Amino acid sequence: MSRRAPAWLPLVVAVLLAACATPPPAPGEAPWTSGRLIVRVDESAGQAAQSLSAAFELRGDGESGELRLNSPLGTRVVQARWAPGLAVLETPDGEQRFDTLEQLSRQALGEALPLAALPDWIAGRPWPVAPHVMAAEGFEQLGWSVRLARLAEGWIEARRAAPPQVLVRVRLDESGAP
Repeated sequence: MSRRAPAWLPLVVAVLLAACATPPPAPGEAPWTSGRLIVRVDESAGQAAQSLSAAFELRGDGESGELRLNSPLGTRVVQARWAPGLAVLETPDGEQRFDTLEQLSRQALGEALPLAALPDWIAGRPWPVAPHVMAAEGFEQLGWSVRLARLAEGWIEARRAAPPQVLVRVRLDESGAP
């Protein structure tokens, strides 16, 4: 005996698939880049070592943009938005405003990270606002060594040797790889 699916089932499947789809960016709006982000800050001057691993979505540039960090289950943990003269950090505890992205990252991670440069670094290029020096595996900028040896595979690594040492690893989703 064959069983037939209820007539409403294709509609439910279509609605669920539409809810899971990421809409394309509006005209003139930057597309999202997504992947996995790992940040490790070594122990230094009485500060305990810190580590963060999260899925991320990023769009924009050093002047204005948005960074979302999500838990492994897809729950939004942190959202940062920035524009000239303003950086906003949203967490489950509420919203905080800062004058700079450096202040925002220091509050969120305990250490200042070059968030303004991150969109360019993820795209595999130096941030155009600051001087840089090309190196065999990438470039040096803002006191960071950005390694692009595995960029074609979607991997970017940035290291800061100055204390505390910081490691940022990015694994781009296949759709987000340059």
